[in-house]
Amino acid sequence: MSGTSEGPTPAADLDRSAVTDSHHTTYHRVFAAAPLAMAVVGSDGLVVHANTALGELLGTDPDTLTGRVAADLVDLSSDARSWHAYREVLRGRQARLRCTRRLKHREGHPVWVQVTVAPLTGGEPGVLMSVADISARRELQARLRHLQMHDPVTRLPNRTLFFERLTAALEAESYEQSGTGRIGLCYLDLDGFKAVNDTLGHRFGDRLLAAVAERLTLVADETGYARAVTPLVARLGGDEFALLVEDSTGTEQLADLAESALKALEEPFDLAGQRLSLTASIGVVERHAAGTTATGLMQAADTTLYWAKADGKGRWTLFDPERNAHRMTRQALSSTLRPAIERGEFALEYQPLVAMEDGRLNGVEALIRWHHPQFGTLTPNRFIGLAEEDGSIVQLGRWALATACRQARRWQLDHPGEPPIFVSVNVAVRQVWDSDLVADVAETLAETGLAPHLLQLELTESAVMGSAGRPLQALQALSDMGVHIAIDDFGTGYSNLAYLSRLPVSALKLDGSFVRGFQYEEAAKGTMANPADEVIVEAMIQLAHRLGLTVTAECVETSAQATRLRRIGCDTGQGWLYSRPVPPDRISELLDTQTYAVGNP
Repeated sequence: MSGTSEGPTPAADLDRSAVTDSHHTTYHRVFAAAPLAMAVVGSDGLVVHANTALGELLGTDPDTLTGRVAADLVDLSSDARSWHAYREVLRGRQARLRCTRRLKHREGHPVWVQVTVAPLTGGEPGVLMSVADISARRELQARLRHLQMHDPVTRLPNRTLFFERLTAALEAESYEQSGTGRIGLCYLDLDGFKAVNDTLGHRFGDRLLAAVAERLTLVADETGYARAVTPLVARLGGDEFALLVEDSTGTEQLADLAESALKALEEPFDLAGQRLSLTASIGVVERHAAGTTATGLMQAADTTLYWAKADGKGRWTLFDPERNAHRMTRQALSSTLRPAIERGEFALEYQPLVAMEDGRLNGVEALIRWHHPQFGTLTPNRFIGLAEEDGSIVQLGRWALATACRQARRWQLDHPGEPPIFVSVNVAVRQVWDSDLVADVAETLAETGLAPHLLQLELTESAVMGSAGRPLQALQALSDMGVHIAIDDFGTGYSNLAYLSRLPVSALKLDGSFVRGFQYEEAAKGTMANPADEVIVEAMIQLAHRLGLTVTAECVETSAQATRLRRIGCDTGQGWLYSRPVPPDRISELLDTQTYAVGNP
């Protein structure tokens, strides 16, 4: 016998083959019975085997799936990225693909699935595609998102969802491909809603908000009928709502929407046995989407809503760029007022007060100017109101008083041969209330050496009306000190003459509107003035003189006006006929020359 081996016996080969067949049989049984939907896909992309779970998921017999294009079964070619990755896995160039797809079941209902494609183990050709039904998870996520993105009281989209939609609408790809390229917003606030909550309770307030939401939704649906996009109605918080119009057609569309919303809310609400009437204010903004940001649009809407409230409530107001620019300027001025005082950006100019009888310079009115580094030289009407609002008028007024008194004393020292002129300084009513005006004046006069009778303080008629308590005591103390008190713009306020007898007033300044009536008008027979204005002015002058007061006429612009004012007894004139407000050195020149002649510019 030979000692050489001839390899395994045929019996051994049969045993190994039997084991392999057994493994394949087990594999097929497991594959077929697995709860996870699966398919073996050949390298050509066709289904080799599909299990029962995949057939059930797709609503078909799994045997009919064999030979089908696997990518079509789960819609892998619907987007370029997934399609490319799938082909790379088939070619063995990529390890795995995982993506989410929304499939349509044969019975018509949608099925959300997560598709995973990975190479077969053992180096066999083809891939294993598994498809997991995630519909329940997606539904839960959708419910959670709905709760997260909607207001529980009104069931409207909340602030988060509103801004998500707004931001998406303002992205270039949203409006460049189709639509009008415009966007509109109605920003709505209920008038007096806090009072409803306070008197009827929060539960009633919530019912009212829900009822408001229903009416606004109905308005949006009716407005959106036959249009591509229905306006989005959202509750932004509290009693604030928004109606967002994508692809708006212009301001007219937004105005119609706002008007419809107001009319819908005007109808009384019947809630829990209570009948309640309600109004709302709406800010309306409509513009090109290009260049607009969500923040910018909301700021404009918020500003416009504020205007609607300020204009009287129960109305809609359209965004006005010019009005907004003025508001922004006010904000810019207000924020820099106090630092500007410290930086010395303010200066005084002086306008002559001229004796009507002989044309001599008796005094000057100090007028403040703000030399703003951005907006140029500003007159008082641009910033005094702001200074009164934020309280900086006290600091500004104190500076103006000291500067004017110092300058008046300088003129007196520089022109010892001339009768000294007085300086008239405007005082805001808040200066009387918020500062010790009497102490400020006394200290300023002591520091500058100016005699009290050379200082005149001007207050507006409306500011001194009804003065009592501290303001009256302050004015009386100033008068006792020797300071003159003048009523500015006399005749335009309440015109209650009773206060003239009890206030320590020494002068009246007639408002320029009366003097303008002295303008001569061409007539068929010569020239004539407005007789009514002459009668009124003459009567006021006679009354003032009987009370021991002097009278200054403002806004004297022509020699004819000056002549008639002098004829009816006016004491002093002020206006462009004599001089515009000028720097202090120009007043020095006038004191040197005393060139004023009655009736000559």
